[in-house]
Amino acid sequence: MAELSTRHLMGIKQLTKEDIDLIFNTADNFKEVINRPIKKVPSLRDITIANLFFENSTRTKLSFELAEKRLSADVINFSASASSLSKGETLIDTVNNILAMKVDMVVMRHPNPGAPIFLSKHINANIINAGDGAHEHPTQALLDAYSIREKLGQVAGKKVVIVGDILHSRVALSNIFCLQKLGAKVMVCGPPTLIPKYIETLGVEVSYQLDRALEWADIAMMLRIQLERQGKQNEVKYFPSLREYHNLYGLTLERLERLNSKLVVMHPGPINRGVEISSELADSAYSIILNQVENGVAIRMAALYLLASSEKIED
Repeated sequence: MAELSTRHLMGIKQLTKEDIDLIFNTADNFKEVINRPIKKVPSLRDITIANLFFENSTRTKLSFELAEKRLSADVINFSASASSLSKGETLIDTVNNILAMKVDMVVMRHPNPGAPIFLSKHINANIINAGDGAHEHPTQALLDAYSIREKLGQVAGKKVVIVGDILHSRVALSNIFCLQKLGAKVMVCGPPTLIPKYIETLGVEVSYQLDRALEWADIAMMLRIQLERQGKQNEVKYFPSLREYHNLYGLTLERLERLNSKLVVMHPGPINRGVEISSELADSAYSIILNQVENGVAIRMAALYLLASSEKIED
C-alpha cells in the first residue's frame, strides 16, 4: 500500500505532490462510499480520535466528525471554552490528559500559528492541523484543489485568483502552496491593505483590480473579510466600509456576465453574503461551493485513513 511521506498533516508545505495525489486518489474511493445508501466503512474501527478545537468552528469540526464516524472511529470532542484551559491548564496538560484515554489521533484547531507542530514534539499521536491562526489550513486547501480537479479535470495549468482578506487567511496560504505544487498559476487580489508585503516572494501575481483579475482567471476563490482577526469584532480597519469593499471587490452575477466569463466560483465558507459574494451568485451554476462541502468529508476521510494506516505499518 502507498504511504504518505509524513505521519502528521501539519501543512501543505510539508507534503509532496505524490502525497497530494495519494490523498486525492484515496478520496475518490471514499467519495463513492459516502454516496452509497450505507455510508459507513470499518476502516478505523479500532482508532480513537480526539477533536481539539481551541477556536470556534462549525463547518470544519462537523466535517471532521462526520468523516471520522463514516470510518467507524471512536470520537472524543473537546471544546476549549468548556474546558480547564479557562482555569489555567496548559495545552500539554490538557492533551496529556486526553492521551491518557489512549487516543490515537488528534485533529487540532488553535489560534496560535505553529501550535500543532509544538504539540507533535510532546505527544505520540498523529496530528492533523485543522487551522492554526493565520498560518495553514491544509485539509481546506486539499478539498479546494480536489474540487477544481473534479470540475475541470485537472489542476495543472489552471489560473486561480484568490480574492479578499489574504493578510489574515490561512486558507489563502495553504491554497497557494497546494495549487502551485499541482501546477496551477495563482494570483491574489484585494485592497492593498489586505495583501501581505511578502506575498510576491511566494511566486504569485498580485492585482488590486478585481475585473482585471477575473479576466485572467479560470477559477475565482472568494475569501471572507475576517473581522475577528483584524481587531475588534465588526470594526472595519483596513478599508473605509463593507459597502465600498463590496463595490470594489465583491463578486456578483452581473459582474461575471459583464465579463462574459465562464469562471468557476469557490468559497471556503462561511459566506458573508452581500460582502465578498452576492447570494444570487453563491447559489448559481457558476458556484461549486456545495461541492466543496461534500468533497471536504471525502478528503478528510482520506487523510485520516492514510495517517492511521501509516502508523499501523510503522508499528
